[in-house]
Amino acid sequence: MSKSQPLLGFLFALTAVMMWGMLPIALQQVLKFMDAQTIVWFRFVTAMAGLFLILFFAKKLPKVTAFTRRHYYLLLLGVFGLSCNFYLFNLALNHIPPAASQVISPFSSLIMAFIGVYLFKESFGLHQKIGFVIVLIGLGLFFNDRFDDLAQMNEYAWGMVFAVAASLIWICYSIAQKMMLDRFSSQQILLFIYCGCSLVFTPLADLSQVNDLSDFAVACLIFCCLNTVIAYGSYAEALNRWEVTKVSVMMPLIPICTILFSRLAFYLSPEHFAEPDFNHLTHLGAVVVVCGAMLSAAGHKLFYRHKRI
Repeated sequence: MSKSQPLLGFLFALTAVMMWGMLPIALQQVLKFMDAQTIVWFRFVTAMAGLFLILFFAKKLPKVTAFTRRHYYLLLLGVFGLSCNFYLFNLALNHIPPAASQVISPFSSLIMAFIGVYLFKESFGLHQKIGFVIVLIGLGLFFNDRFDDLAQMNEYAWGMVFAVAASLIWICYSIAQKMMLDRFSSQQILLFIYCGCSLVFTPLADLSQVNDLSDFAVACLIFCCLNTVIAYGSYAEALNRWEVTKVSVMMPLIPICTILFSRLAFYLSPEHFAEPDFNHLTHLGAVVVVCGAMLSAAGHKLFYRHKRI
């Protein structure tokens, strides 16, 4: 199927954005009772099982015999990148609000674009340079009332360190997946990586912590586990049915969704969710970050059209 169903592509992309937007809000509820490595183990095992069934019934399971030594090294890099990303992201949520953890996410995509110039000989256009500067300005606005926290390296600052580290180390996974696409599909690569990440966290997980969860926390854990399968599956389907550029433009909306869902969660259940502590500049900063990321993802079309006029 090749990008011939734009409405379905949009709906799948929107589903992925909403799933990723809600994820840190639910994760924080589980982190009150369960450590990061155990949550990550549950998420990876569920994602592995779900993706295995999807590929099995689609008769698209990958063949291990197709691996070369190079692919084994790349698989290790991918497992390292994604396992560290999930773990550090969970650690960050112990110290900072969900929206703060998500607003960093476009930064990794821009850094990946820089790496693509040197590693994959890709171009880095004017729109990406402008978008990068706009994102930096937006981040400054978003954290306008947190500069003292960052300077003092208090709990909030450590949360930001974990969030930035999670975002940057994700690049290892992205590079590995991109370099393995010569032999496997993106879903097949994810299955291998999920298996590897599950093995990494198996000796670290403490399954007895499930007994400490409240009913609400259990529901949140189930949602977090299913979230990974639904989000990545929707993202893959969006790419199959819609233009890559248009899908990429929607991804920066994740921080905005997190902000909106944070406020909605507090309104519906204030006994479980904290009220978001954002001023006007913080909201403006989130919008600026999204605009910068969108320009970086799709600005070449605007520049191209401008030149054609």
